[in-house]
Amino acid sequence: MSSPPASASAATGVSEASRSAEAAARAARAWRPSRVTTLTFAIGVVVTAALAVTALVLYNNNEDRLLHLRVREVGLVLQGAIPSTETPVESAAALADATNGNAAKLRAFIGPEVGPGGVFTSVSLWPLRPGPLRPSLVIGATPQVLSLPAPTRAAVVRSIRTHTLTIVNLLAAARPGIGYIYALPGAPHGFAVYAERPLLKSRRSRLESNTGFNDLNYAVYLGRRRVPPDLLVTNLHSFPITGRQAQETIPFGSTALTLVVTPAQSLGGTFFESVPWVIAAIGLLLSLAAALTADRLTRRRLHAEQLAAVLDRVAEQNRQMYAEQRTIAQSLQHALLPERLAAPPGLQASARYVPATSGIDVGGDWYDVVEVEDGAVLLIVGDVSGHGLRAATTMASLRYAALAYAAQDSDPQGLLARLSDFAGNQDHAYFATVLCCRIGVDSRQITLASAGHPAPLLIEADGSRYLEVEAGVPIGVSRRAPYGATTATTQPGATLVAFTDGLVERRDEVLDAGLERLRQAATAGRALPLDALVGGLAGDLTADGHHDDTAIVAIRWQA
Repeated sequence: MSSPPASASAATGVSEASRSAEAAARAARAWRPSRVTTLTFAIGVVVTAALAVTALVLYNNNEDRLLHLRVREVGLVLQGAIPSTETPVESAAALADATNGNAAKLRAFIGPEVGPGGVFTSVSLWPLRPGPLRPSLVIGATPQVLSLPAPTRAAVVRSIRTHTLTIVNLLAAARPGIGYIYALPGAPHGFAVYAERPLLKSRRSRLESNTGFNDLNYAVYLGRRRVPPDLLVTNLHSFPITGRQAQETIPFGSTALTLVVTPAQSLGGTFFESVPWVIAAIGLLLSLAAALTADRLTRRRLHAEQLAAVLDRVAEQNRQMYAEQRTIAQSLQHALLPERLAAPPGLQASARYVPATSGIDVGGDWYDVVEVEDGAVLLIVGDVSGHGLRAATTMASLRYAALAYAAQDSDPQGLLARLSDFAGNQDHAYFATVLCCRIGVDSRQITLASAGHPAPLLIEADGSRYLEVEAGVPIGVSRRAPYGATTATTQPGATLVAFTDGLVERRDEVLDAGLERLRQAATAGRALPLDALVGGLAGDLTADGHHDDTAIVAIRWQA
C-alpha cells in the first residue's frame, strides 16, 4: 500500500492541530472547578501551611543545634590556645627549681617572650622562703601585683604558695591584663614564677575571615559568670547580649573562662532561612497543579511498570544467553585440550584447567603429556597472550605444531627453537610462553627449557623447590631465538608440577608471593594422591576470584 503524499499528511496534521486547539479553547471557556479540584486545592493549602510552619520550627531547632556545636568548637580552639601561655610559665618555674633560681638562665629562657611584641609584659621570680615574699628577679615591667590594694595584694601573695596555676584578675589595673602564678609541686622551698599578659584596653577584637568562625559574634569573660567588668575580649558593640546565643565554660587554671557566642548570620545558610517562605509560595502553585500532576504521574507509573517488566525479561534473557555462551566457551576450551595424558609404567599424570571467573572469552592456556622415544615422556605447558577466538586458534596451532615437532625430536630446546621459527614464518600479533620438559621414567632425570614460562615446582620427600631454568624469549617475539636447557635429577616418589601464570599471579601482588603460596600449599599436600593434590591446588589457589585462565599439570614418579 502506498503512503499518502507529504502535502496531504501536512494538511491532515494542521487540521488535527486546529481541531485540538479549538477543543482546548472550548474546554477552557467551559471549565469550572469541581469538588475534587476544590478539595485538592484546600488540602494543598493546609499541607503547605503545615510544611511552612514545620520548616520554620526545624530551621530554628537546627540553628540552635548548630550554635551549640559552634560554641563547642570555639571553646575547643580557645582551650587549645591556653597552653601556649601556661606552658612557658610552668616551664620557667621548672627551670628555676632545676637551676636554684639562676637569673641568667631564666632570663635567657623567657626573656624573648617579655616586652613589646612579646607574650608577657612582666615575668618575675619569687623564692618560696619563710618570711615576706619578694621577687628576686624581674624581667620587663614592674609587676602590677606590687601596686594592687593591700587586701588584693595579700590574697595574691598567699596564692603564690599554693603550687597550682593561679590566675590573677588584672582587668581593672592600669595595664589591663591577666596574671599567671605557678610553683612546681613538691618543692616547698623552691620558686614561683609570676607573669603578666596584657589585654586590649577596648576589649574589642574581631574574628579574622579565615578563622572559620567569621559567622559568629562572641564575648569571653574571666570567671564563671557574665559580669561586665570581667569581660576579656569581644567583637560585639552592644550589651547585654540578646537573641539566639549559646554559652560554654572552659577550665582556666584556678578559675574558668565563660564563652558566649551569637550568630552573625544564618548558620545553616540563607537558603534554609528562606525555606518556609519558599514552601509557602511553591505550595500554592503546586496545589493548583496537583490534580493534573497526579494524573500525569499515574500514567507515567503505569508506563514505568510496563517498561520495568520488559527490562526484567530482557535482563533474564541476557543472563541466560551469557550462561549459554560461557558454557559454550568452556566446552570449546576443554575440547582443545587433550582428553588423556600419557602415563607409562612408573609415572602418574594429572591435570586441571580452570577458566577465569569472569568473561566468556576462550583462553589460550594448554598442556600436553606425550610419550617419546627411550621410554620418556614430554611435558609441554603453554600460555598464549590474550583471550577470545584468536587466542584459542593460536593455542591450537602452537599445540599441534609442538606435538608434530615432538614426534620428530623430543629435545626441549630444539623443540622450542623450531616452534619459534614456526611462529616467525607467520604474520601475528601475539606471543606465547612455553615450558618443555623431557622426563626420564627410569633415570628420574628432567631436561627442561623455557620460552619465558614460569619454572616448574619439584616436590620431594625433604621439601620442594622451583627448578632453575634459563628463561628464553617467548614464542612469537623473535625468530630463530636461542634456548638453553638444564637437567635435574629427582628422588623416587617425587612430583613435578607445571602451571600457567594464572595460578600464581594476582593483582596488586608481586609474583614471588604467589609462587611461595603455591610452594607451601604443594608441600603441605605432597602426601595426597596425585589427583587430590592437583585438584586441591587448582581449587584453593583459584578460589579468590582469579581473572585469568589457569592450567596445571603434575607428573609423579612411583616409588
